This record gives sequence, structure tokens and C-alpha cells, in this order.
Amino acid sequence: MRMSEYVSFDAVGLAKLVAAGEVTPADLETAAREAAQAVDPQINAIVETWPADDGVTPGSAPLAGVPFLIKDIGVAMAGRRTELGSRLAAGHVAGADSSLMRRFRRAGLVTFGRTATPEMAYGITTEPVLYGATRNPWDPERSAGGSSGGASAAVAAGVVPIAHATDAAGSLRIPAAYNGLFGLKPTRGRVSMGPDADEVFSGLGVQGGVSRTVRDSAALLDQIRGPEPGDPYFAPQPSRPYAEEVTRHPGSLRIGVLAQAWGGRRTTAPVADALARTVRLLESLGHRVVEAECELGVGWEEFVLANARLMTVNLTAMVDGLAAATGRPLGPSTLEPVTLAGYHYGQRVGGAEFVTALAVRNRVARSLARAFDAYDVLLTPTVPELQVPLGAHAEGAAALDGLGWIARILDRSPFTMPFNVAGTPAMSVPVTADTVTGLPIGMQFAAGYGLEGRLFRLAGQLEQASPWSGRTPTVWAGNRDPGH
Repeated sequence: MRMSEYVSFDAVGLAKLVAAGEVTPADLETAAREAAQAVDPQINAIVETWPADDGVTPGSAPLAGVPFLIKDIGVAMAGRRTELGSRLAAGHVAGADSSLMRRFRRAGLVTFGRTATPEMAYGITTEPVLYGATRNPWDPERSAGGSSGGASAAVAAGVVPIAHATDAAGSLRIPAAYNGLFGLKPTRGRVSMGPDADEVFSGLGVQGGVSRTVRDSAALLDQIRGPEPGDPYFAPQPSRPYAEEVTRHPGSLRIGVLAQAWGGRRTTAPVADALARTVRLLESLGHRVVEAECELGVGWEEFVLANARLMTVNLTAMVDGLAAATGRPLGPSTLEPVTLAGYHYGQRVGGAEFVTALAVRNRVARSLARAFDAYDVLLTPTVPELQVPLGAHAEGAAALDGLGWIARILDRSPFTMPFNVAGTPAMSVPVTADTVTGLPIGMQFAAGYGLEGRLFRLAGQLEQASPWSGRTPTVWAGNRDPGH
């Protein structure tokens, strides 16, 4: 298969070729490896590849034969390293598949490597000390976002059509926006975290994927959704497959627009212009778009403090577990400054303070639930600014404590985390691009608990009305076509 052919198909399209016997999984794996060799030296998105598993039978599963990459955190593949982007966990090998990995296998995905993440997924840019910075394929001097930056850069550059991603504060949606991809954060409890975790970051974290087409993300979520025995909670199952929702008309939706973020961070002019164009597109499609009145239920400083407590306490437990498993000391030789600061901050959070933070989570969830009584969908920019230069997020970060680092993350990405706290689904859609630089700009759409179907219907309509698949980045595997 020629490279230009490989990158022209999405995951569903490639699976159909495999099922029809027009290509083999081995053909696609070869193409994916060639794509990685062509572009990864320029973007540093992939930290390791390995020989793919044998035994994928053409047509035996919905995504059978599709090349796939897993993130270096949030999933365990038996016999493969899971290092969390950290020197503390370097060389750690998983002893067994996690529940999610078993579902990836059942879906027929051919997993042949893992993608970069910031240390412990504790940031919104992917620039870990362990493996170095991941670069944005649209502009290699800019960040690819995080924490699913490696996954997003690899998909955007054409290595694979879809890749595993996670999201606890925007870690899936932010890099999707930065790299011109579609990314949907599912409802809390939609995808099992089992068997070794009940919650990730006290329910803020979820599992998903980033893709170049809406139907790919829908097909993937269909394959990985649903509870496992012993899960602490789970979302109600949809009435029909998400793959069917993508082609269904969404109807006329009442869409509330939040142009400026809760915390006072101002949306920059290029993003505000993109938002205005998105509103006009939505109105042309028959939706009723109004300025949203949407309260968090708590003040911004209280919101930041509660999330700092939730995230750092969870980080502290994670770090202690890794240190016990590896026998390595905790310090500058094993942890980056912001991770170490977060660890020490989490050690000082008391039990009553942690419970109070959980109560804030509950208040935010209930306040946003009331907003979804008024609006079918909420629309915001995914991030308030264009892709930042590499190094910008970490400038001066060594002087920050754990609270200061979370405050910085939320200042740079104020639109995404409230929906993690509320547990409701939200997606970043690459509806448009900056008129000056051509850089992609993501728009975030959120819906009430369990309503991914509504979002997929809207996303499918937007994809038809304003296609983005023809826009490709500077670093693009399709620019290299060695053929066979």
C-alpha cells in the first residue's frame, strides 16, 4: 500500500479494506511503521515500537487490522513498558493487560507502540525530561499539547488514524485542538479503569482516543465502553451504537456560548474570531445559539484549590507506589520540579481538606447539570489561545508549589477542566483554523451526563458542513510516498 493511499483512509475505512481482503493487517502495519520512520524524527511523538501481536483475523472485529498506538500512561499491556513519561518509572514492565487493553485487543486493533506523555500526565504540554519534547506537526516550534500530546501528534502527522488518549483536565481535548483533531472526553464511568484503579484523580480522569474523523472516535468508544465487575460506578448504556449517531441529524439544538472563561482568562483575538465563525456556522445549520449564563457553583480560587488538592493527593499516592515498586529515591534525579512540588503539596493535604475538595466537585457537577437543563449543548473555545511555543508552559515553573502549578494549568486551559469535575462528556472539534497562521483551532462542545450521542450527532453534522480532513500539517506522512 502506497503511503498516499494509507493516509487517505480513516480507521473505519482501513478496517473495511481488511475485511474485504484488499489489504492485510501486515500491509497496514508496514505502512504505519514507514509513516512513523518518516515523520517521528521531526515530532518525537512515539517513545517505543515493538513487533505487533499475531492473530488478528481479517473481519473478526470492527477495527480489525487497524494500526494503533497506546499512551504511555493509563493503560497496561502485558510484557510492555509503561513508564508514565517519568525517570522514576523507567523500565517498568506491565505484568498483565488492563481491562482497556483487553478491549483494544477485542476490537482488532494492532498495537505496535506507545506515545509520549508529560511526566505522570501532569501537564498540558508534552515535554518530559525522560524522552524530550513532542513537537506540533503544524509548527514544530510549538507545543503539541498534553498530556496526550504524543498520541495527537502521531495521528495528526498520519502515523495512525486513531490513538489512545486520556483526559483528567483536558489532556485529550487540548492536544486534539492543538493538532487539528477530533477528540471526545466520555462521561465519567463510561469506560472502565479496571482492574487496578477504581477512579483516576478522584473521578476526573477518563479514557478515550483522538482521531482525524468523527466516526473513528465513535467506533472506538463503542468498542471500549461499558463497566467491568467491581467498577465503583458506570454511565447508562446508550440506546444505539455511537457509530450510528454520527450520521443522524442532531435536530435544532439550543446552544449556549461561553466566549470568556470562568477564571477571567481572556480569549485571544484569533480564537474569539474562530468562535464567532463557528456560531455563524451553527446558526446556518438551524441551531439556536445564545450567550450562556453558566455558573460553576463555586468561586474560581476555590475551584483551583479543590482541584489542586484532588490532583496532588492522587499524584502523591501514585509516586509513592512507583517508588516502592522501583526502589528508587524521590528527588530531582527521578522527578521533574513540578511533579516533585506537587508530590510535597499532596503530602500536606489533610483528610478533611480532601473531603472538602470532593464536596466542591459535587457542587460544580450539580451547578453545571442545571446549565444543561437550560441548554442542549454548551460551546466554548477548547483553549483560549493559539498553540504556544515549546517551553512556554514551563517558564518559571520550578519556582511554583503544587497549588501554583495547578493554577497555571487552569489559567492556560480554563475551559476544559470544569467538565472533568462535573463528569459530563465534552469534545474538541477542529471546525476552523486561524486565518493568519493556518493553525487549527478547536471548539469545545459539552453536553449533559451520558449524552455522548448528542455530541456525536452534532459533530457528524459539523464535519459534513465544514470538513477538516483536507487540511494537513507541515509534517505529514503523506508527503513521503516510498510505495511498494
